Amino acid sequence: KAKSGDKDATKRMNVGNKIREALENELPARAVELDKEEARIAAEFYLLTIRPVLYVMNTDEDSLSAGNEWTEAVEKHAAAQNSVCVRLCGKIEEELGGLSDEEQREYLESMGMEEPGLHRMIRASYALLGLITFFTAGEQEVRAWTVRSGSTAPEAAGEIHSDIEKGFIRAEVTAYDDLVQYGSMNGAKDAGKMRLEGKEYIVKDGDICYFRFNV
Repeated sequence: KAKSGDKDATKRMNVGNKIREALENELPARAVELDKEEARIAAEFYLLTIRPVLYVMNTDEDSLSAGNEWTEAVEKHAAAQNSVCVRLCGKIEEELGGLSDEEQREYLESMGMEEPGLHRMIRASYALLGLITFFTAGEQEVRAWTVRSGSTAPEAAGEIHSDIEKGFIRAEVTAYDDLVQYGSMNGAKDAGKMRLEGKEYIVKDGDICYFRFNV
């Protein structure tokens, strides 16, 4: 088909040739630089080595920020394969697990850390998979929902129920950081931090959404 001028077949052949060259050089398919359209085509090949990989390195306390020869070797290997690395110290994570929120903050400050390694690992995993989290909050419960990065407000609403997506009117959106800063949804609203967004709005990681709909 590619020889007969079929454009789609030609694109598939070109992507296949790129990947074949990498495999013949003992590199995984994920090491190949592909644009968005090429990545979509490559996904249709269902290749095992095109799956994203996250390397989690358990280091000692001194190597957590400075690194060492072993972390450098893993990071170099990962970079060559378009993969991602995260360092964490299992000993520190274990100690954090037994502390209250306030004690955790004090401990992290004393170690010169902004957040636990587990949080970095989760964020890296989500980013690698192209996922984000948004929240819904009511009087009875707060729930986290996972959607693809780049999802519109109606698409995110559809994760909750298809009727909400079909009857979407608008979304009342508050950023997570604003909620933390002002202490409550009402506080954020009074500060002018709650926004009304329409059907074209791209939901961001950490958004707190209340969807208005009619069916």
